[in-house]
Amino acid sequence: MRVEYPAPLVAGSRVAVTAPSSGVEPPLHRRLDLVIGHLRAQGFQVEQGRCLREQWQGASASANERAAEWMRFLLRDDIAAIIPPWGGELAIEVLARMDWDALRTARPKWVLGYSDTSTLLMPLTLGLGWATAHGPGLMDLAPGQADPLTKAAMSVLATGPGLSVLQRQSERWQSRWTDFADVPDTAYALTESTRWHSLLGQPELKFCGRLIGGCIDTLMHLAAGEHGDVCSFIARCGPAGAVLYLENAELSPVALVRALHGLRWAGWLDGLAGLLIGRSAGPDAAKPGGLTYLQALRSTLGDLACPVLIDVDIGHRPPQFVLINAARACVTWSAADGGRIEQWLD
Repeated sequence: MRVEYPAPLVAGSRVAVTAPSSGVEPPLHRRLDLVIGHLRAQGFQVEQGRCLREQWQGASASANERAAEWMRFLLRDDIAAIIPPWGGELAIEVLARMDWDALRTARPKWVLGYSDTSTLLMPLTLGLGWATAHGPGLMDLAPGQADPLTKAAMSVLATGPGLSVLQRQSERWQSRWTDFADVPDTAYALTESTRWHSLLGQPELKFCGRLIGGCIDTLMHLAAGEHGDVCSFIARCGPAGAVLYLENAELSPVALVRALHGLRWAGWLDGLAGLLIGRSAGPDAAKPGGLTYLQALRSTLGDLACPVLIDVDIGHRPPQFVLINAARACVTWSAADGGRIEQWLD
């Protein structure tokens, strides 16, 4: 597989900040200014887009405006990275308006984010071969953020070709968010002990392959179309194998069952070397006797031929890894020692 890795970020690299999905409303501007200032303090040039500081009919601007700005930043050679403030719900409108012929001659640049940003990350990797970065959004990258995973997020994008990135399981994770409007400089409140688990109860697991994945809430809508051809990605990985990662933002257990069956029918779960499932932020069983989240996973994934590791540091229950779509990775985990993921940019 030929992977196009963007140039590593260095002091002076220009980072574009735009919101292809949800924008940042005025009560949250103090937080936005703080994290942009933190980028500048690290030596980056920061360019703010026009589609950023407002929220209009569910997004930062009209679909045409968001798509036009997204394309301008993707096509500019002086832009080294694009980091949205966070996800949202309508990035699919931008995806529908992207000029793929123009992008095939563009210089790759890093795109970092999660949640609805997955709607754009995966197609850039599948359609162009660009490595993209699934990890914290800009609004998470505050100067007081001390956990090792989040603190090192930008350094992952500074990794040069042929080098590797090693990330270890967090010690604790956050169950509740603090409102940025109330406390603009808040950092994560990591109160819950991190425990990864094997879905079928194995005491240890190891698997390797090229990474692809994101937020199932948004990616499930791509599975049957041209922008979600994960089957071809798995085939192109060949002997190196493929590792799919998914995280759940809002789906209930029954909705998750439906979504996972849809991915199975689309072939996303065929021929995998392994499957990573992030900590779920969705609701659990609505009432006693209802289907639980764990039961939903076991009923739909329990018969897979590949190992399945759950409650991994991915997604809406931070902190989270920076996972490079299309990078070669090895996942190792044991119940006694926890987990780690090493990625090679080769």
